[in-house]
Amino acid sequence: MIKARKTESGMRYDVRIRRPDGTVYNRTFKTKKEAERFERAEIAARDRGSWIDPTLASRRLAEVAADWLESNPGKRESTYERDEIALRVHVVPSIGDSPIGAITPADIQQLVNKWSTTMAPRSTRRNYGVLRAVLAMAVERDLIARSPCRGIKLPKVTKTKRHLPTTDQIAELAAAIGPDYGAMVWIGAMLGLRWGEVAGLRVGSFDLLRRTMTVSEQISRGKGGRRLVAEPKSEAGHRTLTIPESLVGLLATHLDRRDLTGADDGAYVFVSPKGQPLYYTSWRRRVWQPACESVGLADLGFHDLRRLNASLLIATGVDVRTAQSRLGHSDPRLTLDIYAQTLGDSDKAAADSIGQVFEAKKDETETGGDEQAG
Repeated sequence: MIKARKTESGMRYDVRIRRPDGTVYNRTFKTKKEAERFERAEIAARDRGSWIDPTLASRRLAEVAADWLESNPGKRESTYERDEIALRVHVVPSIGDSPIGAITPADIQQLVNKWSTTMAPRSTRRNYGVLRAVLAMAVERDLIARSPCRGIKLPKVTKTKRHLPTTDQIAELAAAIGPDYGAMVWIGAMLGLRWGEVAGLRVGSFDLLRRTMTVSEQISRGKGGRRLVAEPKSEAGHRTLTIPESLVGLLATHLDRRDLTGADDGAYVFVSPKGQPLYYTSWRRRVWQPACESVGLADLGFHDLRRLNASLLIATGVDVRTAQSRLGHSDPRLTLDIYAQTLGDSDKAAADSIGQVFEAKKDETETGGDEQAG
């Protein structure tokens, strides 16, 4: 129903639409044509079952984002923390006050372009992924009919080849870190554990007689930056590994040094100077970075030890399935695509091997050609 009324600034046309629940809402337009167009669109959408209450689309993005953040009770705390930071620091300050129904693809593209000038492509894509998830929930809850995350051009992520340390450098680094944490370096390089998995190891994780180690929990960052003890991030992360013989003796020495026995199965293998579970940020600043700088590996990250382990597994002929299992990957493509960098020696060996295959045929061809020329 359209009702015309005269105002000081001219004629206005009020559209009165009844919601499916019987309540009424109004919209005002400057021209009768605009009012009729809106009324027809609203009635047609209601008849098709695709009607969206326009008053819901007036909710601010910041409010919807807060709802989305709390919408998944099964989300890992570390993921929650990462998403909360993305929204609070990068999304809400830019478009948090915008009505969710007023945000357009152009607005999203402008925001992505802005991020691209100040952060890495991977970070830009991560922030965009969070924003896209918020708007997808808005569609699912009938707050808006379509998500404005359509046709957005994102910066290209180029894979960078990380520097992998040599075994000699690993030994130097472990020695520089010292007896309290040197074994962490060897575990990262020889078993491929993530930092959180190494920090989460307890005495009961090891069976040195059988040369096995079980990964069943890890230390990560929880809500508010607090230290969190949690299960591995995937089912594949729960795993039992055979320990190299050379690492068994090193671990036994470390446990003896800390006066830990089988009776202390719940005690953490690596702790802070105050005897508490490790916290990554302080451990990295206090222990890792000074040691890396002292041996000329300033850019090395603990995760690079895991990459080294994956590459060595493949370079030494370990099949991908076994490497996948030891690394705790749910998908073997992660083992190959992300971690398995070609090592210089193995690349040279591959070239020599291929060369030998063709060498005899090449010589035969060249000999035949000389005879024909003669």
